[in-house]
Amino acid sequence: MFRSVRHLQCLRFRSYSDSVSKYPFLKELGLSGSVNPGVYDGTSWKANGEIIPSINPSTGETIASVQQGNVQDYHRCIESSRAAYAAWAALPAPRRGEIVRQIGDALRHKLVPLGQLVSLEMGKILAEGIGEVQEFIDICDYAVGLSRTYSGSILPSERPGHVLLENWNPLGVVGIISAFNFPVAVYGWNAAIALVGQQVGVAVQSRFGKLLLELGGNNAIIVNEDADLNLAQQCLVFACCGTAGQRCTTTRRLFLHKKEIRVLYNRSPLDVLFRWFKTFLPPPQKIDRPGYFVEPTIVTGLPHNSRVVHRETFAPIVYVFPFDSLDEAITWNNEVKQGLSSSIFTKDVTNLFKWLGPQGSDCGLINVNIPTNGAEIGGAFGGEKYTGGGRESGSDSWKQYCRRSTVTINHGKEITLAQGIKFE
Repeated sequence: MFRSVRHLQCLRFRSYSDSVSKYPFLKELGLSGSVNPGVYDGTSWKANGEIIPSINPSTGETIASVQQGNVQDYHRCIESSRAAYAAWAALPAPRRGEIVRQIGDALRHKLVPLGQLVSLEMGKILAEGIGEVQEFIDICDYAVGLSRTYSGSILPSERPGHVLLENWNPLGVVGIISAFNFPVAVYGWNAAIALVGQQVGVAVQSRFGKLLLELGGNNAIIVNEDADLNLAQQCLVFACCGTAGQRCTTTRRLFLHKKEIRVLYNRSPLDVLFRWFKTFLPPPQKIDRPGYFVEPTIVTGLPHNSRVVHRETFAPIVYVFPFDSLDEAITWNNEVKQGLSSSIFTKDVTNLFKWLGPQGSDCGLINVNIPTNGAEIGGAFGGEKYTGGGRESGSDSWKQYCRRSTVTINHGKEITLAQGIKFE
C-alpha cells in the first residue's frame, strides 16, 4: 500500500512538473503546477475549500488546480476587509489613486504571461487574453485620474447665510461576483473604481443594500438598406464569433434588410455564408477532437419572437431575420427582455439619429457601424430592463461605490427655514 501511495505521489508530482514545463508562464506568475490557494485575506494566500482543476479547453488537459475558499475563509476575508477599510477611507483620494497606479504597474509587468493564462484557461485567442489584462490596466489609469477630479456640487441655497453641498465618501467594503468569460476585466472594472443576478438583487435589497447588476444581453445588429456592406461584413464575424460567442455583448440576432440580402447573396466572398441562410441549420455540432469545440451556427426561418430567439445563449449561434422597414427592425430589437447592446449599419443621418433617439434602441450600449461587442473603458458600460440597469466603468460610475450626502451649512447668525416657513 505504501508503494502504491508513493507511486501516486510521484505521478502527481510528475504531472505538476510537466504542467510548469509546458506552461512556463505559471512560474513567472508565481503559480504552482499543483494546487494554488484561491483566497487572499490581505496578509497571505490560504484556502480550506474544495480543490478544482483549471482545464485548458483546447486540449481538455489540466493546467493546475485551485483550492477554493469555504465559509470560514469568506468571513475571515470580510473581517480583514472591514479592518482595512478604516485605514483606507482615511487616506486622501489622491493617495488612494497612487496605490491603484501601483496595481496597474504591477499588471503591466505581467501583461503577457497574464494574457497567456487568460487565453489558455478561457479558450480565447491570445490577442483577446492580453487585451483583457490591458483593459484592467486602462481602468487603473482611469481610476488614478478620477482620484484627483471626482467631486460633489456646490448648490445655491434659497436661505440667506446658507450653502448647500453634495459630499461623496467611500461606500465601504464592496463584494464583487465576477464573470467566468472575463475573469480579469470585469473584476477590474469594479475593483479599481471601488478602491478610489436577480437572486443577488433580492438578497441585497432585503437589507436595503446598494447593488450594481450586469446580467447579460440578447444583442442585435441591424444592417439597413443603405449600409456599407464591406464594413458590415468585417464587423459581423467578430460580433458573432469573437470570444467563442461568449461575451455578454455578442451579437445573437441579425436583422438584414431584404434588399441587402439579395445584394449580399450576389457578392462572391459571401456566397457560402448566405447559402446557409436558406436552411434551418442544426444546433452547434461538437467537433471530434480533443478539447471542447463546437461549430458556429447560423439559424434562419424562425419567427423573430420565437421563444428560443428570445433566450440568451452563450454560444456562437446567430439568428438571422429579413425585415422590410427600419421601424420594424427597431421594434424587434427592443422586444426582448434584456437591453444591453445594439448596433445599426447605416449611412443615412436621419436613420442614425432615429436609432439614437427615444424611438430608437432601448439598450444601454447603442452603436453605429461597429459590432455590439468591444466597448471602451471610457464610456459607461451596462444595460436596461433585465440586464440590470447599473453602469460599470466610464463617466460617473464611481458614484456606484460611494455614499452621497447633502450638506447644509448655516454660516449666518439667524435660523431660516426652507419654503419660507416661520415657526414662532
